[in-house]
Amino acid sequence: MFGFHLGMTLDQVKARSTLIQFGPADRFGVIKTSISPHYEPRFDKTVFADARTISFDFLDGKLVTLWIGFEETFKWPTLDQFVANLSKALDVPGHWPLNRNGQQLTCDGLSLYASIIARGPSIRVMDEVAQSVIAERREEAAKADEAMVIGDIRTLSYYPADCAAKDEVPTASRTVFKNKEEAENAGYKLAKACQ
Repeated sequence: MFGFHLGMTLDQVKARSTLIQFGPADRFGVIKTSISPHYEPRFDKTVFADARTISFDFLDGKLVTLWIGFEETFKWPTLDQFVANLSKALDVPGHWPLNRNGQQLTCDGLSLYASIIARGPSIRVMDEVAQSVIAERREEAAKADEAMVIGDIRTLSYYPADCAAKDEVPTASRTVFKNKEEAENAGYKLAKACQ
């Protein structure tokens, strides 16, 4: 699909077109970007024929999700035609179970999801193992955020994340601890408003 495949690096994807730009990774190691070859006249229409939008998700510098939305003029305009012909082209089973507003095939840690968007067919290819890694990282970060406490350097009191009184601590008097143990080791006590 336009020379893109899962596992490609940022540099390998960029080599397909210098118009593809990337921002920095988020705190989970994810970089997302999209291109719109149909709408951007600088893209070579012979290379990106019928591609309306292409979205890329990277995890730790490797392509883990590729989504391609085609124009309604694409040679396989219906979902059934698209899935049947894509299955042949990719040499995968032809029966994709219904899933939401499309059809999805999942095997060996990889999922293919086809649907019709804006009257054109689309395909999303996703590395399910990478999605699990991202979910785990988000869950760990949420737990870390919940464990984080605000310390008041004036009173040597600390406020857990779920204590509304933490919002009353002036910015200039705030310090942040990873958790209550770190705050207590630094000599802080649980604020009375949070008991």
